[in-house]
Amino acid sequence: MTLSRRRFLTATTLATVAASTFATPAIFGAERTKKYRTALVGSGWWGMNILNTAIRTGTIEPVALVDVDRRHLDPALRSVEASTGLLPKGFNDYRDMLEEIKPEIVIDATPDHWHALVTTDSCKAGAHVFTEKPTGHTVNESIAMVRIARETNRTVQVGTHRRVSPHNIAAMEFLRSGRLGKIGSIRAFVHYQGGPGTRAPDEPVPEGLDWEMWCGPAPRVPFNRRIHPRGFRHFLNFANGQLGDWGIHWLDQVLWWSEEQYPKSVASTGGRFIREDNSDGPDTQFTVYQFDNFSLTWEHRMYAGNPPEKHYVGLYFYGTGGVLHLGWQDGWSFYPSAGRNAEPTERMAPQLDRPDDQNIFPLWMDFIESIETGRKPVSDIEHGHRSTTMALLGMLALKLGRGIVWDGVNQTIPNDPEAQKLLSREYRAPWVYPR
Repeated sequence: MTLSRRRFLTATTLATVAASTFATPAIFGAERTKKYRTALVGSGWWGMNILNTAIRTGTIEPVALVDVDRRHLDPALRSVEASTGLLPKGFNDYRDMLEEIKPEIVIDATPDHWHALVTTDSCKAGAHVFTEKPTGHTVNESIAMVRIARETNRTVQVGTHRRVSPHNIAAMEFLRSGRLGKIGSIRAFVHYQGGPGTRAPDEPVPEGLDWEMWCGPAPRVPFNRRIHPRGFRHFLNFANGQLGDWGIHWLDQVLWWSEEQYPKSVASTGGRFIREDNSDGPDTQFTVYQFDNFSLTWEHRMYAGNPPEKHYVGLYFYGTGGVLHLGWQDGWSFYPSAGRNAEPTERMAPQLDRPDDQNIFPLWMDFIESIETGRKPVSDIEHGHRSTTMALLGMLALKLGRGIVWDGVNQTIPNDPEAQKLLSREYRAPWVYPR
């Protein structure tokens, strides 16, 4: 599914206006009569970040908050009441909330291993969903999310907000202008400083936390503060490491630019060479995605940073006309091939919303417009599924220790039962895998 010229201009307009008017959201409908009854599942810092942004748009009425940790839920409820004068109802179990409240919109800000169940159950209950990436912990979960969203005719927006970020949109315009020439290779990367880390002992479950429900369909492991809160992304029972987190944003940008839907083959190598903490995600990883007309590599390390290149995250597009770096907090920069200096000849500074340096505001407004017009959103569930699948295939190839061939039409790994089996995983009873 490609981005039409009209959709591209819509995204550009939303992003530009939002970047300049975030402090005055009335123009987006703060006085509108229709406000969607909205529930948040996962009331930690990021979930509340999304909810507070949605509240400021004037498009919602917060009616319920769900969290298995009262240490998050109780202050979140008080915060919403203080900012809106409304006190949503609190729940421990999202299923109880869906049955009792019947919200029109659900924000799914749970850990990765919950995304498939919360999103699909919300769609079945009649709600539109704004879900965080990734769209599933395994590929077949992500496939189920797309299928059920389509069967229920629900709008599902994925939180890949770089699709509405002004400097990302401008970079796409630059790349499509042909000024970079023919692009043969792309490098996606995240390099942050770090070190071995330290181990933390398992502990009794803190008061107010339903750890059984937190683990949910994933294996039940002893509670450890390295996992919750916020550390789960580097524990492979619950997420897929740096590639399954950061990688999705940058892989999504490549699919957006190229209008490709999937790679032909994937290979990956790496491991844990530095980290000595409780996590089990790779601290070093290199993944190669082969497309018909270009190669894409992903690389990350969780140590050393990237001072020689100056850029710590983003993409390098390598073309016959030069190199374009597309980043996050450093915007984008163009280095022509004819130049000998290390400085770019053109660049664009980022336009990011405060306080989180993201662009949730215009992405939320695109979500609301999609619900009301029936069009697909800018970060539609299918887009999120494709970029998530790329990340998950990279982790799958790393686990196998060899490359795989991907049949993107049928979404299978042909003639490879060992790899095909890893597209799903067993759920812990009584949870049922969404098929």
